[in-house]
Amino acid sequence: MVDLSTPTARGGYAKGDARREHILEVATEIFGTQGFRAATMLQIAAACDISRTGLLHHFPTKESLLEAVLAHRDATSGEQPEPNDSDPRARLRRILAVVEHNATQPRIVNLFSVLSAEAGERSHPAHDYFVQRYDHLRAELQEACRTLAATDQLAPGVDPHALAVEIIALMDGLQVQWVLAPEDIDMVAILRHRLNDALAIPLDA
Repeated sequence: MVDLSTPTARGGYAKGDARREHILEVATEIFGTQGFRAATMLQIAAACDISRTGLLHHFPTKESLLEAVLAHRDATSGEQPEPNDSDPRARLRRILAVVEHNATQPRIVNLFSVLSAEAGERSHPAHDYFVQRYDHLRAELQEACRTLAATDQLAPGVDPHALAVEIIALMDGLQVQWVLAPEDIDMVAILRHRLNDALAIPLDA
């Protein structure tokens, strides 16, 4: 029996983790440029400089690889609520922080833009992921906007439900334009301007 506490065993696991991380990075790049449908496991394996069998050892199917790529994206996006996100203004600041983070992650933004467009097909393996993501994000933002409205923190005439939907649409639309013209699009500044327009008191006040 191998002693998992030995340096050799730990080194083996570390090497496996590093290889898995590299595969996820390469798959993110390829899925983001070619889409899920067009990409092949053979192509991803070649880009990772491993055999197809070696790739299948880590990810038995292309669907399981996509699932891992999306999970990795979620874990590093900063979108998960923090304890103080019960404060609706803190939740909006978190949204701005996510957009600011995304502006440093062009590969991830490209991946999200390409896959979200593909996933409109019900047969796409990421379809449920995106449906659930938007449902969850919309519910969170609607709750935050309703709280702002109930405490007179929204500007007159702003509908909290519509604002929540608009924030998500603006985030996604800005990402697409930013991928195409990053020098011309300041995602954070544009979103901050819209949020401040919708609030009775500016977000940073």
